[in-house]
Amino acid sequence: MKILVDANVPAADACFRALGEVVRRPGREIAPGDLRDADALVVRSITRVDAALLAEARCLRFVGTCTIGTDHVDTRLLAERGIAFASAPGCNAEAVVDHVLVSLATLAERQGWRLAERRVGVVGAGNVGGRLLHRLSAMGIDCLACDPPRVEAEDLIAPGSGAPADFVDLDTLIDECDVLCLHTPLVREGPHATHHLLDAERIAALAPGTVLLNAGRGDCLDGQALRARLAGQGDISAVLDVWEGEPGIDAALRDLVELATPHIAGYSLDGKLRGTHQVTRALCRVFGLPCRVTLDELLPAPPLARLELGPGLSTEEALRLAMRAVYDPRRDHDALRREGRRQGMAAGFDACRAGYPLRREFATLEVALPEAEGQMAGWLTGAGFRVTTA
Repeated sequence: MKILVDANVPAADACFRALGEVVRRPGREIAPGDLRDADALVVRSITRVDAALLAEARCLRFVGTCTIGTDHVDTRLLAERGIAFASAPGCNAEAVVDHVLVSLATLAERQGWRLAERRVGVVGAGNVGGRLLHRLSAMGIDCLACDPPRVEAEDLIAPGSGAPADFVDLDTLIDECDVLCLHTPLVREGPHATHHLLDAERIAALAPGTVLLNAGRGDCLDGQALRARLAGQGDISAVLDVWEGEPGIDAALRDLVELATPHIAGYSLDGKLRGTHQVTRALCRVFGLPCRVTLDELLPAPPLARLELGPGLSTEEALRLAMRAVYDPRRDHDALRREGRRQGMAAGFDACRAGYPLRREFATLEVALPEAEGQMAGWLTGAGFRVTTA
């Protein structure tokens, strides 16, 4: 069996080598000819799997994407051709939530406000948004959520649904929240289409001081309208990890955004390895092969396993120290600016992703407190850390 794998899929040899011949290609360079004699294709989000790519595929029986999102894959076409498909739902959701929380904490410090005093609106309560709502609620932060498909499917009544946040419509969320976090999939048609869900009209309706964060899909937000609002009034703040037109993103918008990162919110080593392992298990099921590698075998020990905090810190200071000990998004913001200017926007964007440094998740860090401080321990535990008393 020949397995064609995106070169940026980690642990590909450990997972797939025992199953057949592994051929690795950069995700943007995978071409129809590469699939001529491939039995399986394993990609990430930058490879478009469509009729053009599959034009020469003769033996292909399986396509897997080591990502939560699937809008880069023509799943209908695969089904028509009898090609099995698997994604990795939830694999990097914890990493995205880490990114959101540390980004908000960074903005709070930079702009002089406290996260505890803000109401956060989460648009999309799926794998990522649902976890974000649970963590924010565990930290005692006031939340609202908007997810019409989930409301319909589960017959949730808003407010008071029993979920970790009240469910409201999007315009109510915009009216009542200080922070908006977008975590929706890209849906182009139908009653719950999300393309330009935040369009020019809704971006204009954002109250001064609003923080807008998008770590879902770039096309869910009208980038030109956001750029006009930031360049004109300049009275809101934006954190963008996903962009329209990736990798050739709007450099002018990038320069106006408080934290601009190159679609790496979910790029923890833990999340990537979960994705690889989930797709490996799916491939083995399709081909009737045993899956002998476990996720625990793939995950190395974290470079920093324990952090001891001394007395005298405020709760938010302790939270920022613990978060940045694991991951500081300012590193990725600076890298995108640097590589965009050095290599050009598209090449720089891809270079940041291809050469992404090691990053672990909050859950890999044990935080030792000097004494049992209730609020501090609650915030750190709610944020995702393992908390002990020194």
